[in-house]
Amino acid sequence: MTNHDGKLSARQSELLRAVRERGSAAVAELAREFNVSQETIRRDVKNLAADGQVLKRHGLVALPYAVGEAPFERRLRENAEAKRAIARRAAELVQDGDSVMLDTGTTTSIFARELLKRANLTIITNSSDIARTLATVNGNRVYMAGGELNGDNGAAFGPSAINFVAQFRAKHAMVTIAALNAELGPMDSHLAEAEFARMMLSRGESRTILTDCSKFDRIALIKVCEFEEFDRLVTDASPPPDLAGRLAEAGVTVDVA
Repeated sequence: MTNHDGKLSARQSELLRAVRERGSAAVAELAREFNVSQETIRRDVKNLAADGQVLKRHGLVALPYAVGEAPFERRLRENAEAKRAIARRAAELVQDGDSVMLDTGTTTSIFARELLKRANLTIITNSSDIARTLATVNGNRVYMAGGELNGDNGAAFGPSAINFVAQFRAKHAMVTIAALNAELGPMDSHLAEAEFARMMLSRGESRTILTDCSKFDRIALIKVCEFEEFDRLVTDASPPPDLAGRLAEAGVTVDVA
């Protein structure tokens, strides 16, 4: 409970700190971490939610902005060093002359800048930021999907974008996600983004997910694909044991930058 003067209890302060670090956390996970019952966590969360500091959604505690995703520019600054390390490692997988599919995302936007070190690439993307970065340089060819433009990230979505991508077969399909859960798999916060990423993965000879470790054990709204539907995970830290086991079972290569 909060104190009579409105201050948070020690446990509530620690709970809020944990949620702020991760963006979201499951009630069951927090109960295990703090060695209390789930009902105790729910009471704490109820008080925090009443003050507008967190939101409670179907067993998940999240920051108000984490129920959807934060605006694109702010997300670019989140975990930026980890994303740059992931981008540098992923760029080692791409050779001059390769064809690469990239969906919209902060990590793929940073990755696109690493690809400026390559030449004669064929890029297929729905991201106007990635298209601008890689078009008209180094002998690249860039194909950009059309569709309804998203005001947050400047990317195209919808049936026309999916149908456009379905025409291609690329050496690499590289996508980002909002969450990676041992039980539920790769997930995203928006249906259109999940559908587009799913189509991209189906059109790549090598299928890679780029994500930093803050997405591990989180839950988002929409399932992107099964573990067996991608080949490689490029990240910045080793996954926790349950997730690592599921990835190994599916034959996914985990590449830690």
